[in-house]
Amino acid sequence: MYKRQECIYSACAHYGKCFVEHTVRRAKLADIVVANHALVMAQAAMGGDDGTLPTRYVFDEGHHIFDAADGAFSANLSGREGADLRRWLVGAEAGSNSRSRGLRTRLEDLISDDQSAIEALDEIIQSAHALPGPAWGQRITSGQPKGPAEAFLAYVHQQVYARDVASGTQYALETETISPVPGLLEAAQTLEIALKRMILPIKQMLKSLTEMLNYESDTLDTAQRNRIDAISRSLQRRGLLPVQAWCDMLNCLGGETPDEFIDWFGVERSAGRDVDVGFSRHWVDPTRPFSKTVLEPAHGALITSATLRDRTDDNDQDWFSAERRTGSVHVVSEPIRDAQISPFDYPNKTRVLVVGDVDKMNGDAVSAAYRELFMAAGGGGLGLFTAISRLRGVYERISNQMEAARIPLYAQHMDAMDTGTLVDIFRAEENSCLLGTDAVRDGVDVPGKSLRLIVFDRVPWPRPTIIHKIRRSHFGGRSYDEMLTRLKLKQAYGRLLRREGDKGVFVMLDKALPTRLTTAFPEGVEIHRIGLAEAVAATHEFLKDV
Repeated sequence: MYKRQECIYSACAHYGKCFVEHTVRRAKLADIVVANHALVMAQAAMGGDDGTLPTRYVFDEGHHIFDAADGAFSANLSGREGADLRRWLVGAEAGSNSRSRGLRTRLEDLISDDQSAIEALDEIIQSAHALPGPAWGQRITSGQPKGPAEAFLAYVHQQVYARDVASGTQYALETETISPVPGLLEAAQTLEIALKRMILPIKQMLKSLTEMLNYESDTLDTAQRNRIDAISRSLQRRGLLPVQAWCDMLNCLGGETPDEFIDWFGVERSAGRDVDVGFSRHWVDPTRPFSKTVLEPAHGALITSATLRDRTDDNDQDWFSAERRTGSVHVVSEPIRDAQISPFDYPNKTRVLVVGDVDKMNGDAVSAAYRELFMAAGGGGLGLFTAISRLRGVYERISNQMEAARIPLYAQHMDAMDTGTLVDIFRAEENSCLLGTDAVRDGVDVPGKSLRLIVFDRVPWPRPTIIHKIRRSHFGGRSYDEMLTRLKLKQAYGRLLRREGDKGVFVMLDKALPTRLTTAFPEGVEIHRIGLAEAVAATHEFLKDV
């Protein structure tokens, strides 16, 4: 079993053939390691596996750095996170279906001769009961919380539903941390005290494990050393660091949030029901910690992307937006900039159509537009949506008609398959169509005939969340919104041409697309503002030889 740094090494029957462990060992000796952004960020946020980090990096798809850093350097005191930590420390409890092994099961045989470590273990497990327990969600929503964490989260849940005007919808809810409801600050103080009781014994346990590695090295076999090392790293990552961050967050409630952070309360919802509630903290500019922990110590970093620079109305290629999104603006040394001309003939190989006579608020009209455009292309269409609800509505309206026309239609959030599998099927079936949201827009690499048409339901303006509103004021107001939207359009359009010989049509079903946003498309590409009937005919004519 390998789950969130819980590898038990040679005690596992599969250790000798575990591909994860083989990969980890090879990576330590490799000259080049290929990893995704999230993994690199997580390693940097935790200080590296063994206290060291690579010194040279190559980040492809560099436009994802900002969002990857945003996730890696954030903190979330939520029901799910707290219950997960409690389960990892305490193990399976009465009434729980979990088979999780607690910290005592992992450690007891190793520290049996160390009284201080045994006492620290007892204190850790005892203090962990302050965290949300099994069935915490039911108790919070019913007003019967159990323990300091559940009591605090119950007040957070109350505040979110009291403040968020969208309460009762199927979407995630959020509210600022100001003007707390009565009782919330007192519950936060109680929880902070309970969490601080956990920090001291965790530090004592880490000290004991370190001393064991140092002073008992002559008696510990390899398996024992590996177990101790794994537990130490897990306890640091999963226990000490998040609990310290949670204490800092709770300490700020009722006062001023540090300028570099954004705090808010939120309720995550799915299918019209609450699935998580919590208190979140993100950096206003997450590339600052990324720059400090990754770029500054590195000997060199190469960041590449086809969609980092932002071309504005005056046709200037904005390098500052690229440097701001990658964190290089925070590095003392001047970055070396280089831009290469694309090998693709965009003006002749693509068409950009803005349809002006489809009411984007009318689900039937939008569905009909998708259906006719997909059929005009003979399949090979990717439908992109800015909301899951609209995606589902279109799928339900046109799926039978597409099936009758012998054009397979797949949809993210509808088919019981993960996004990667859906994309693989879409790539393999040249005349199929796929409906998706952001994950599909940014992650699709479908060369050839399988992707020859992209239809966007409306301009992908950023959602006005609390975190976006604060970043908007920090990064330039309306120009920040427009930059993000242009980059999304550029990413979507870039899916069309992946190799020589590809052709494609990009259709926007939103007449409100401002001219200043059309600079997202390459120079020389004409923007045709036409009606749906003309767009269908133009799509069929342009793609008839594909």
